[in-house]
Amino acid sequence: MAIRRELFAGEVLYRQDDVSDCAWLLESGQVELVSVTGRRVASQGVFGPGELIGELGLLDGTPRSATATARSDAVLLAIEREQFIERLQSCDPILRTLVDSLLQRNRGLVASLPTETAVPAEDVACDDPVERAGIDKIRLETQLRDALATGTLEVRYQPIFDIAAGRVAGYEALVRWELPGRGAVSPAEFIALAEETSLIVPVGEYVLERVVATLVELRRRGVEPLPSIAVNLSARQLVEPGMARQVVARVQAAGLPAGALKLEVTESRMLDYAPVAAVMAHCREQGVPFALDDFGTGYSNLTHLHTLDFEYIKVDQAFARHMFDSPRAMRMVEAIVAMSHGLGAKVICEGVETREQLERLRAIGVEFAQGYLVGKAAPVESVLSGEAARLGEAAASLA
Repeated sequence: MAIRRELFAGEVLYRQDDVSDCAWLLESGQVELVSVTGRRVASQGVFGPGELIGELGLLDGTPRSATATARSDAVLLAIEREQFIERLQSCDPILRTLVDSLLQRNRGLVASLPTETAVPAEDVACDDPVERAGIDKIRLETQLRDALATGTLEVRYQPIFDIAAGRVAGYEALVRWELPGRGAVSPAEFIALAEETSLIVPVGEYVLERVVATLVELRRRGVEPLPSIAVNLSARQLVEPGMARQVVARVQAAGLPAGALKLEVTESRMLDYAPVAAVMAHCREQGVPFALDDFGTGYSNLTHLHTLDFEYIKVDQAFARHMFDSPRAMRMVEAIVAMSHGLGAKVICEGVETREQLERLRAIGVEFAQGYLVGKAAPVESVLSGEAARLGEAAASLA
């Protein structure tokens, strides 16, 4: 199904009694809904930008109750049934009951509409900020689905610097999204949205596929030693059935050496440690190591730390940023490093921006640094050409 559709004035979007396969969000223009019962013709209103039409049939499974016709040239986004059903199923049972009740009441009101002139679009537009925020979220989710389908998400690569060796040893893959008409969408916004839904799984697969392709191309070009690339996975992705086998199979099919692909997971977001621990153990046995990301933030649970088979701990950038603020802040960083080494893990410190930070991290035994000192996230072409590594190594040595 096309996610975006353009209509000319007078063109029919869908007809009464059609199957309700999706709802539509108006981006521009106006669409009128008209129902016919016997000889009785009734307008359900004229709807304008930012409004949803056709959503009721998705929720109760009934055919279209009206014909939708463009009153002017219009642009619409399709909202798939799964987007509604997934959110509805995750609701509290009481809320689902209320939705069912409101649907029945709405159907009754629509059936009793008098035959009259359509309500102008400006009179039915909603100014409720909560509802408007909901519409905006639905729009962004639909656009994210479209970006996945069309391959317009970009994977960038931030260098990770081996402090002792003085070279870029690998990269972290970071997904970026430029949305036409809006510009860059914050990863904090669209990744959080993806994690609310099942979209986080295809987003992870999208990134993983491109990272493996990048590693294969680096090897084809004879890059030695082959840098590792780390991919962030959510706890939800990790517990997907067969996830560990799929990752390992993808790496083995590409003929990549052990350690070329690394996986990162944020420990504080884990709700059930047992299945995640099993996935981590299986992947590590097959040469795909794990890093605990953003360590020291959120609700990190030290009780379960010993059950997770990880090779790296990534110290959150907040610690590097404040390490010189006070002796106490510095001791916090030193304690995390000592604990990590005590567990047999290497340390990657994020947010390294100055030479002073880098030298202090070297002194306390931190193995790897990541941050603007070494380099920002670079496009894949910069990684393949070696430019990202050269610039990162030069910046770290000359800063």
